[in-house]
Amino acid sequence: MGLTIYLDGRFVPEEEAVISVFDHGLLYGDGVFEGIRAYHGRVFRLKEHIDRLYDSAKAIALAIPISQEEMAEVVVETCRRNQIRDGYIRLVVTRGKGDLGLDPRKCLRPSVFCIADSIQLYPPEFYQKGMRVITVPTRRNVPEALNPRIKSLNYLNNILAKVEANLAGVPEAIMLTQEGYVAEATGDNVFIIRRGTLLTPPLHLGVLEGITRDAVMELARKMGMTVREAVFTRYDLFTADECFLTGTAAEIVPVIEIDGRSISGGQPGQLTQRLIEAFRELTKIEGEPIY
Repeated sequence: MGLTIYLDGRFVPEEEAVISVFDHGLLYGDGVFEGIRAYHGRVFRLKEHIDRLYDSAKAIALAIPISQEEMAEVVVETCRRNQIRDGYIRLVVTRGKGDLGLDPRKCLRPSVFCIADSIQLYPPEFYQKGMRVITVPTRRNVPEALNPRIKSLNYLNNILAKVEANLAGVPEAIMLTQEGYVAEATGDNVFIIRRGTLLTPPLHLGVLEGITRDAVMELARKMGMTVREAVFTRYDLFTADECFLTGTAAEIVPVIEIDGRSISGGQPGQLTQRLIEAFRELTKIEGEPIY
């Protein structure tokens, strides 16, 4: 049997979960989404994800047709109907069906759908041995054009950077701002550790406020680490003691090489490994119960 999908107030078989070819989410990337994880029968940090979804929608003047409480129940019920205990949820709100023009006023009602399934973004060996990444010429969108803090359906900027990573034979790319500062990877936040201090780019650069990013910063502080949001460059990547990426789908993945420069001796750093273990323990106890 296939998946059961929530679509605009109904739960339908995946074969019937269809939207119009005139939907502006499809035609123009006009919409917002969240990627959410379930662990051990709980939806991890559901409230934070729902808050971010509604913030993204507000930023693009998109009125979501159901309340935050109803949306949270949609997520949980979609997991129940697909018997999810450990999985990945994709929650999407599009501008809705309109005409072939750009005007969002022609879209009378937004469309909401929710998918709950499994995901494996990277193979297990990357978490055990680390991964190689590159920095790429494709620059991160400037906040004044399309603010990356809005988790919108328009991910072409990220995809172009991913294409460059694919062509270079590596699984991930780190994107820089127009000024040359480190921003984020194509779908993940970037962290470095230098002399025991955990550093990650500040939000004002146009970095997505990652849910896993926030969790890792909290865990690091509990471990006694100094945590700072700071502007840094490729030089700081190359000279870092440790580096890792975070994201809902990726979780925490160690980086052992950047643009051919070895990081932490070509193996996952000790503090990175401690944070991975602490995060895994956190997912066992935190979250909205599904059953």
